[in-house]
Amino acid sequence: MKRSYLEVTYRKGRPLAAYFYLPRRPKDRSVRTEKKEDGLVVDYAEDGRPIGIEITSPRRASVEKILQLIIGLGFQAVDREEFAPLVA
Repeated sequence: MKRSYLEVTYRKGRPLAAYFYLPRRPKDRSVRTEKKEDGLVVDYAEDGRPIGIEITSPRRASVEKILQLIIGLGFQAVDREEFAPLVA
């Protein structure tokens, strides 16, 4: 997968959990996680590349913090609109 994208799980019309997939290779699997602030958890591939961000509390997650984390992990900035389902 060459592009990143957001996947949101809803319960009773509200976001329950979310996962932001970062660009990855087809066979990449998470072998290590690292907790960050505000309910964000980064998943890493075997070679140490970040491959995704778990958003464990989407209603409390700050879009700004998520965007800062993405840039801090070495990825290009993502359009805020990508996270519209979290704040809808």
